[in-house]
This record gives sequence, structure tokens and C-alpha cells, in this order.
Amino acid sequence: MPIFSFSGQRPSHLGATGGQLSACPDSPNCVSSQSQDTAHHVAAITNGGGDQGAITKLKQVIEAMEGAEVITTTDDYLHAEFTSKLMGFVDDLECYLPADKSIIQVRSASRLGQSDLGANRTRVEELRKRFNQLNR
Repeated sequence: MPIFSFSGQRPSHLGATGGQLSACPDSPNCVSSQSQDTAHHVAAITNGGGDQGAITKLKQVIEAMEGAEVITTTDDYLHAEFTSKLMGFVDDLECYLPADKSIIQVRSASRLGQSDLGANRTRVEELRKRFNQLNR
């Protein structure tokens, strides 16, 4: 349990609309595979062969990650919250599986503050690594 709780409010703009996750704010505490600028861009996760069980596998991987709680899952979307161990900061991770199912769009953003010291980018890369290992 964190010593402090800087959780903030759960954003109301989460989810995919028209095939797009919300854009990152100007602050450097967000990454998205759909972002056009290099400061916020992170590669989408490859979904080797368009496996129908991608969301289920993502959920399995995320639930094994420290501080994670899966909040919402549907056939093509997953939202999880990650709470930092010491200060209780909460980041929102979203994964969206477009209709062709060959990639997984991803967005990870801090709720509060300006800098995340690279935590969201690191989280997405760890998710990618673990998902790829599960898909072998």
C-alpha cells in the first residue's frame, strides 16, 4: 500500500472513439502508438497473426505487473490503472485492438504532474516484451 495517495480522478475521455485513443497532452508524461510527435510516440504492439485472444493475453500479462489493476475489458479494448508503490500516483494504460487485429494500439498516461521520469514508456516496453514472450 502506498504511503501517499496521488491518484487523481479517473479520466472521462478514456476509450477508443472512431478507432482512436485520446491524444496525449502537451506534458511529457504520456506515450501513445497513435501520436504523431516523437516525444509522445511509442510503437504499437504487434499481434502476431491477428490472434483473437489478444485482449485476454494482455489482461494476463498486465495482471502480473506490479501495481496493476485491470478496470475494463471488452473484445477490443482494455483499460488498466497502475499505482506507484511509494507515492500512490496513478497512470492509465489503454490497449485497443483495431478491426484487422494485427496490431494493438497503446496509450499510457499519468493522471497528475508533468514528468513521469519515463515510467509510461518503460511500462509499455515491458508490456510489449512480456506479451511477445507469451505469444511465442
